[in-house]
Amino acid sequence: MTLSFRIKQYFYNAFRELFVYHHSSLEFRAKIFALVIAADENARIENYIVVKNAGMKIYNNDEDRANLLMLNTKEFVKKIRENNGLLTEKLISNIQAELKVIPRYAKKIDVSELYPLLDLSYDEDTISYQKNIIEFLENIKEDILQENKEQILKDEKK
Repeated sequence: MTLSFRIKQYFYNAFRELFVYHHSSLEFRAKIFALVIAADENARIENYIVVKNAGMKIYNNDEDRANLLMLNTKEFVKKIRENNGLLTEKLISNIQAELKVIPRYAKKIDVSELYPLLDLSYDEDTISYQKNIIEFLENIKEDILQENKEQILKDEKK
């Protein structure tokens, strides 16, 4: 990463809400990725490369936003690890709460972007746990989209 990006990251961390367009949307996506990555105790740098590549697709090759997605994801995973996984349940609750407040975020859950993370895990139990998380995310996405069709359409028109 370039020096200019590191400086941006410093200011981003300090003034996230002011400098990053749709920061809450980016953070929501980072939480989704972090939830799956943190399930693997042996996650490696390759996991974050998958996140960055997904970010490049999501943000139309905007490398700065893709890097911010990757760094936010790392930050969430680090917090989960520092608390011995105790934040996982809190993160799940936070995701559910955000979806209730902003139902259109359900469209930001793209499980096809999460499956490559499974290829980086070697332990069958970890893979099974990650699959359960992805299945949970897929189910909550479908539930929110079904329950809030009209609200999502109104929000998208604005």
